[in-house]
Parts: sequence; structure tokens; C-alpha cells
Amino acid sequence: MSLRIIFMGTPEFAVPSLQKLYEAGYYICAVVTAPDKPAGRGMQLTQSAIKKYAVEKNIKVLQPEKLKSPAFIDELKSFKADAQVVVAFRMLPEIVWNMPPMGTINLHGSLLPQYRGAAPINWAIINGEKETGVTTFKLQHEIDTGNILLQEKIKIEADETAGTLHDKMMEVGGDLLLKTIHELEKGNLKEIEQPSPLSLTPSASLRHAPKIFTETCEINWNKSAEEIYNLIRGLSPYPAAFTFLNGKKLKIFASQKEAGQSSNEPRKYVTDHKTFLKFAADDGFVSVKEIQLEGKKKMKIEDFLRGWRES
Repeated sequence: MSLRIIFMGTPEFAVPSLQKLYEAGYYICAVVTAPDKPAGRGMQLTQSAIKKYAVEKNIKVLQPEKLKSPAFIDELKSFKADAQVVVAFRMLPEIVWNMPPMGTINLHGSLLPQYRGAAPINWAIINGEKETGVTTFKLQHEIDTGNILLQEKIKIEADETAGTLHDKMMEVGGDLLLKTIHELEKGNLKEIEQPSPLSLTPSASLRHAPKIFTETCEINWNKSAEEIYNLIRGLSPYPAAFTFLNGKKLKIFASQKEAGQSSNEPRKYVTDHKTFLKFAADDGFVSVKEIQLEGKKKMKIEDFLRGWRES
């Protein structure tokens, strides 16, 4: 008999994981996702990516406002699920994650214990990592600290952005999650306890992945061209790194780094008004390639310069 699984997730990142489990023949008792939210100019109620997929496949959908609600807890218990799977969802209370006999399995976008937190994809690129990966693990009290089940490494290309890595990772992650469920079902997996911070050597110290705030996104031009280039990649396409151009906010989605000494003060820009606009960094320039000036649409630098008049 196939395992009975409750799937919890919300954004597009979680869809391949649900799809792979469903297509492999596992019985998805229900999907738990975020309540519909108003979005767009008309503020129409919008369904999550996971809800759209579940509705299409006639899978029961639960959208609790509160995860500790007695009615929600009772409904979860009624499904008698063997396991729960969590991909890009909220923090769960213990009464929820500790419910199924096989536990609750989470998919995380890093090679744990590195990059625990809300934004592992962004921070791996911002920090200039050459490699990251995905991890399946059992949920427990502290966030992203549960016993590791399986991991898969992913190379970070030199021009990788958070967007391209996200798309790569959600497919690799879906495959890893399916493999994890297969192996758990057969009793083949040995849980690996994550090392405590105290047991790590200084060279292996933990790097964290906290939530991205506005202040994270503002470019500090006193940093190296490499660091700024990595920040831009790590925040593209959303929420996007930004600076100010003649007093207006300028979001930068793509750039190139130009190493070498610059005679300009950091932040000063140079342009031919036709093909390039570049800002001085501590040790060179960062040439912007795709931008959005406050009040304007996103565009390639050549298109921007064609209509831009310095004020």
C-alpha cells in the first residue's frame, strides 16, 4: 500500500516536489498551503502555486489561518498520514510536525548545516560560493537543525543569479525529495545528526541565511567589484540590489565586474550615453546591464541610455 502523505507548501518552488510525489503514485491525502491573498491592481484573491496544482489534480486543500487551531489539528489527525512533507512553508508547531509516525520531512535549499534560514539561495550567491545544494531532513524544534536524510550538490555558475539557481534547485530538490520518500518507505535511510556549532573548526564555521531586508539590498560602493557583482546576482530578479542615480532609486538586475584600479570615487558613474553605464567600486567598476529606474520599466542599459537625460 502506498504511503499516505500530507504536503505543505506555498510558492512555485514547492510545485515540482508535489508533482513528482503525485506522479510517482503516492497518495496525497491533502495539501496545506497559505490562505488566498489579494494581489494585483484589482486586488483579486490569488491562489498559491501549490493550491492551483492541487485543485487541478483534485487533491483536498487546507488553508488554515492558524496552525495551532484545534479544528485544523483535528482535521490533520483525521487523515492518518504516514508522513508529512514540507517545502517552502511556515514554521510548524510541534503538535503538527510531530504528528505522523514517519515524521515530517523538509526540503531545504542548501547543504545543511550551512545556510540555515529563510534565504539560502540568495546568501550562497551573495557570499560568492561556488557550490550549494539541497537537503532533506526531519523537522525538530530548532529551525533547519533536524537530522539529515539525503543531500545533493549543485554547482553555482560564475554568472548564476538567484533566479536561475532557484529554478535549477526546485527540480533537483523535487527529485531528491522523491528519492528520500522512496528510501524511507523501504527503511533504507539512516538519519545523520547535524554537527553543533561548537564541534566545528573555525574554517568550517556556519554561514547563515537570514531573511533579506531592504538594507541588505542597497549597494555599498566601497566594497570590491566582486562583492558588488555577487550581491547583484544574489538578489536578481527579486528583490533586486539598488543604488541611487541622481536622487532616484535604481534597481540593478544584471551587471559585469571590471577589475583594476579606478581613479573615481566609489559610487561615481561613467557613461558614453549610448552603450555603457558603470559605477566605481573600491577596486574597479561595475558595469550595469539591466536596470529599472524609479518610475520606469525594467530595461537593457542601451535602451535606458537612449532615452535618459542627466539632470
